[in-house]
Parts: sequence; C-alpha cells; structure tokens
Amino acid sequence: MVRAGLQAHVAGRVIAKAEVLHPRAIRRHPAGAEDFTGRLAGLPVEAARRRGKYLWLDLGEGQAILAHLGMSGQMLVQPEGAPDEKHLRARIRFTDGGPELRFVDQRTFGGLALVDLVDSDGEPVPATIAHIARDPMDPVFDQDAAVTALRSRRTEVKRALLDQTLVSGIGNIYADEALWRARLHWSRPTERLTRAQGAAVLGAAKEVMAEALLAGGTSFDALYVNINGQSGYFDRSLNVYGQADRPCGRCGTPIRREPFMNRSSYFCPRCQPKPRRSR
Repeated sequence: MVRAGLQAHVAGRVIAKAEVLHPRAIRRHPAGAEDFTGRLAGLPVEAARRRGKYLWLDLGEGQAILAHLGMSGQMLVQPEGAPDEKHLRARIRFTDGGPELRFVDQRTFGGLALVDLVDSDGEPVPATIAHIARDPMDPVFDQDAAVTALRSRRTEVKRALLDQTLVSGIGNIYADEALWRARLHWSRPTERLTRAQGAAVLGAAKEVMAEALLAGGTSFDALYVNINGQSGYFDRSLNVYGQADRPCGRCGTPIRREPFMNRSSYFCPRCQPKPRRSR
C-alpha cells in the first residue's frame, strides 16, 4: 500500500531539499545527515519499488533511497506547511512546491539510506538487500522454483515461509492465513511437502495478500497506515490469525493458538491437523 501510494504521488518529481530531524532516521547511512541531504538535492524520483519489507525510491543513475519502516515507521505525503507530526524524523521537499514526503517513526526502529543499485535476478535492487528473494506478488515470481526451494529445506513450513531468502513478503499474519487456506499445519516438515501442497500454500499467500491490498492492508493499531495516514481493514477478514477460541469459518472447530518464535501461530486443529512424527 505504501509503495503504490509513493508511486502515485512522488514518482516523476524532482527533490528540492531533504531534511533530517533525528539522527537515528539515517543510521543506516554511514556518511551521515549532511551527506544524505546534500546528495539528494536535484535528483529525480523515477519510481517507487519494493522487495519484501523493503521499499526504495529509484533516483536513476544507479542510486536509490532505501527505506525500512521497522515496527512503527510511516511514509506520509503531506501538504507543505502542514503541522509537523510528533515523531517526524525526516522530510523531502520537491521542486514543484507540491506535497512533501515525511518519514515519521515513533519507535525509531526504521530508517532511510542512500544506496547503490545492483543487478539481482535481472532487476536493479539496493545492494544491501540483493539476497532477498522475490515474493508471490512479483509479476515474474517463479512459483515452481520457490516450491523447489521450500521442499529442499529441512524445517517447518511456516519457518520456511518467513525465510526472506526463500520467498519474501509473507509475514506472520499472512503465513497463518495462507496455511489455513492450504489446510496445512504450521509445523509440517518442508521435506514432506508434496509439490501440490507447496504450490497450494504459495498460491494461497498470493491470494490472501491480494485481498489484503484491496482492503488497504491489515492495521491492528494507528501506526500501520498508508501515505495518507489511513488504516487498512483486512483484519476484519482474517480467518485464523488472532481468532483463538472462535469457530473456524470452514468447519466450526475452535481456532487454537500456539507459541511460535516468540510470536504466535493460529490454526484450525481439524482443517490443519498436526503432522505425525516420522519414525
């Protein structure tokens, strides 16, 4: 949602001035604030792109502003002169005098950096994230290759879905939703997945994320917003995530929650039975 908003409202404009209001906002840019702001002036924003949980503004000539939102980061497009947000960390103004781009981050876990682009699988991406795999929403995502990669690992299927070097963009929420749709328990060993099961769960991930995009994303609090500060409402359509003890929408069995990597996994014990231990 953020990438699409940036593409619509920032791409095609020329940067007039950048301003850093908190040093942690650019801690991933080793040369510091003066270098960051000085090098951006006069550069065009050609496009807004994304891979996994990273997004970047392509500035042409092999350069980009790489952004990671962390837990609370927001990229907001606001009229120039509008009151500053409480946790405003950086801003970018444009030569056309139109709305400015603001980076707001309450917890300062996110950040910006000016980076070089390198070729990765036929696409220019920031060098620091070239190891991240394409995600199911990518137009050239190779599902057959991703299924092969999943089945080659010796781990649990949910851990594999969250491994950004195998397939990116699937977070904890959408992994649970995809596994429910594919009728797979989160702990099923990847080496015991059939090709059909691997294709089913990746297809379900693409399906659920596409539906989430239509609903503006999944926002559990006011920190998760699009560039206009608006929350998504896909949380109203979740089948298992956060639904512990509520009836499964498919069979009526109460949804269960189990601890998973300091987080939670939600599943239907009837639709998604635990795999039997191999002898």
